Amino acid sequence: MIKQTTLKEVVEQQLQNLKKANPGQIRHLLEQLRIDSPQHALIISGIRRCGKSTLLHQLIDTESESLFYLNFDSAKLYNFEIADFQLLDELIAQTKCKKLFFDEIQTVQGWELYVRQKLDEGYEVVVTGSNASLLGKELGTKLTGRHITKELFPFSFEEFCTYKNITNNADALTKYMETGGFPGYVQTENPDIHTTLLDDIIYRDVAVRFNIRDVQSLKRLIIFLATNIGNLVSATKLTQLVGIKSTATVIEYLSFFEQSYLIQLMPKFSYSYKVQLVNPRKVYCIDGGLQTAISGSFNSDFGRKLENMVFWELRRLQKELFYYNENGKECDFVVCKNNKVEQLIQVCYTFNNQNETREVEGLLDALNFFELEKGVILTNNQQDVILKAGKRIELIPVYMYFFNNN
Repeated sequence: MIKQTTLKEVVEQQLQNLKKANPGQIRHLLEQLRIDSPQHALIISGIRRCGKSTLLHQLIDTESESLFYLNFDSAKLYNFEIADFQLLDELIAQTKCKKLFFDEIQTVQGWELYVRQKLDEGYEVVVTGSNASLLGKELGTKLTGRHITKELFPFSFEEFCTYKNITNNADALTKYMETGGFPGYVQTENPDIHTTLLDDIIYRDVAVRFNIRDVQSLKRLIIFLATNIGNLVSATKLTQLVGIKSTATVIEYLSFFEQSYLIQLMPKFSYSYKVQLVNPRKVYCIDGGLQTAISGSFNSDFGRKLENMVFWELRRLQKELFYYNENGKECDFVVCKNNKVEQLIQVCYTFNNQNETREVEGLLDALNFFELEKGVILTNNQQDVILKAGKRIELIPVYMYFFNNN
């Protein structure tokens, strides 16, 4: 419970701070955000510290109409309860604003019902906050059909190069894989930022939210996953490797990590959903810099790190991703859009005589399977064309590919 005078003071102070704030690096997602319907709330979700609040400020700067803004992540609002929304209603009514921007509103229990109420009253609502709450079951049940969700990730490679004012080349790519794209870390390269971020995700987004007492098991699991990016994992094997007694518990933990955006598991391509479920999945960590911090070293396995980076670059383009494994042949990425296969991609840091047969044969088998004529091998810094068995295979440096395709 809070006082109306306190709430009014916070709103006024935050509005003043908002006007003074530096808008920061303009994010690519900004041009995709639309506030034009009182029927649907705009939800901006993403991992902690990836820039959601900054993006919200940038969106506000594009608005010509008066608006109401409140960031619930304030010490003065620590005791805000669902009953206090009535006080908030009175303040909103006084401003006569019809556009509402709520940052970190998920800290208040029952926020979904309040947002739905404001939509029913004809307001346009934008919400950002912890993805673990915004993508929870309560959102689907209480805002069904009344929200549009956009995902924000750490800086893309292109955004990283723009922020650092560096040329997109192989050297910049290596720096990006090492540093990652969390804005705070890119700016300072202070390792404490990654440490604090990981602790917040494990404790606040996972352990506290899902009432997990065995935090050490969570840590062992995420360390194992971060040191095995690009590899196949299954709950059964993980149960044995990290010392968690129940396979069901491992499955739950993996789901919690995915909800927090810390990792994502990519399934094998199959037209059968059942086959997708029973086969091992490939694991990818949200950010190269955070992955390095979790695993403890930036080792020489640049191939896996490059594959991890490619996964998230494709993921932020809203692609549906699978790996291909048939006839003893593998292809790293089956890239789909609206359930249609668009492209097949292999990732190979250095294409040479030792791996040429494996990479080409895997891609050819996938091209034949999907009846496609052209595939891509993404490399660190090699560019070439291979014609084989009536198929065209293009070798393209990663730094060129994503600058041309964003």
